[in-house]
Amino acid sequence: MIYLDYNATTPLCDAAREAMLPYLDRQFGNPSSVHAAGREARAAIDDARDKLAALLRVKPHELIFTSGGTESCNLAVLGLARRPSSPGGHIISNKAEHHAVLNAVEYLEKHEGFEVTWLNVSRDGIIDLDHLAAAIRPETRFVSIMTANNETGVIQPMREISSICRARGVLLHSDMVQSFGKIDIPLSLVDAASFAAHKFYGPKGVGFLFLRSGLSIQRIMFGGAHENERRPGTENVAAIAGMAAAAEWTLHDRGNEQEREEGLRDELWTRISQNVPDAKQNGANAPRLANTLNVSLLGLDSEMLLIALDLERVCASSGSACMVGSVVASHVLLATGLPIERARSAVRFSLGKWTTADEIKAAGDAVRKIVDRLATRKSAYAVA
Repeated sequence: MIYLDYNATTPLCDAAREAMLPYLDRQFGNPSSVHAAGREARAAIDDARDKLAALLRVKPHELIFTSGGTESCNLAVLGLARRPSSPGGHIISNKAEHHAVLNAVEYLEKHEGFEVTWLNVSRDGIIDLDHLAAAIRPETRFVSIMTANNETGVIQPMREISSICRARGVLLHSDMVQSFGKIDIPLSLVDAASFAAHKFYGPKGVGFLFLRSGLSIQRIMFGGAHENERRPGTENVAAIAGMAAAAEWTLHDRGNEQEREEGLRDELWTRISQNVPDAKQNGANAPRLANTLNVSLLGLDSEMLLIALDLERVCASSGSACMVGSVVASHVLLATGLPIERARSAVRFSLGKWTTADEIKAAGDAVRKIVDRLATRKSAYAVA
């Protein structure tokens, strides 16, 4: 199997697995219990929080452990919007966000009376900075812009976005689920940021929200005083320990690894573009994550392509993996103004630490073989 869907999820690294094992076996205590077993579990959570805070250059109490990226984004969007101390009800975002942000903002717009400004984005998916600056009002509660897009890999100009928000005194949240471990974006640029462990070789079902010290947030769940009364529920001790270990492992030698993945990504595009004249690379003119290649194979359907790739034992995606197996036209590409035919024919290849040059060659050959076969079949139907 050739796995080229690292943006959907990554394999669990050995460091994370080893960090988790004690808390799946002997050290099973509830971290809220006062006895020795509970204190053991609590110490593991405290150690993980300290380690993550040091890696991110933030304060430990600024990290809120959650069940993953979706909850982290929901907590940021809903929690910041509903703060009782904040006047007004205006939010700024864009239609190319991950659904964890997009749907939460839409919910506030439709059901809680918030007014939303949806920013314009370029053909490559970069937000319009002038539109952002003009859209901010005294009653704007926050801006939410993802650092790197999960489908195209396009990286937003976060320093410029931060500067605009800081100058106008408005909070900035960023979905950093895809960017962590790939690019260095200081958290000093934002007021809140969302993360998910399984995107950086940690376990599924755990993540965290960075919330700048001094900011309040309205909880979206109820039932306990965990995480400083910001996110109730018994903590997943093993997963939290694994997440911290995975973060440390992922950041080690990041620069060289990203350079390697970029070379492999570009090699894959070269192979596809040479053999498929109608192939179009999406987001090609914008800064992108080194591991992400989004390609539209015009005239073909994403679902058909993914099934054919799967039969060739190549794992790829049409976009977000959070749509429960559905294959629909990419909302990200449609938000950039690309025609629906291009959005419906898009395939995302995302690389990672175990991707090899031989796999890239084989994947390129598989795409060529599939396109040739589908084109031949299409011509035969046309003649008939």
